[in-house]
Amino acid sequence: MDLRLELVPIPVADVDRAKSFYSGQLGFVVDFDHRVSDDFRIVQLTPPGSACSIAFGVGVIDTPPGSVRGLHLVVADIDTARAELLGRGVDISEVTDLSAPGKPTVSYAGFADPDGNTWTLQQVRD
Repeated sequence: MDLRLELVPIPVADVDRAKSFYSGQLGFVVDFDHRVSDDFRIVQLTPPGSACSIAFGVGVIDTPPGSVRGLHLVVADIDTARAELLGRGVDISEVTDLSAPGKPTVSYAGFADPDGNTWTLQQVRD
């Protein structure tokens, strides 16, 4: 049985602000932005190179804005990715390396969207 994660709903307070952050600052591709009524609008975006998208809007998810924690974006070169996000105005932490004897080093750098949903860049180094 295959189980593919393809969509993660993200709770946001301001749809247009979130769309601007995810597309403009993070570089996510806007797949669609569809308003059915004043009570339902859905925006779907996909990180470059990802098979999984995110969605937010009006009437999409009822959890509090900013309540999603620790979504990971896996990158090949965390230093380059971090520098690019800094250049786009994203407030991102310094890179932290974690390692254990005999295991690859895992590097992290965290940031939050305008609502406080948190994300982590991750790189695994052999």
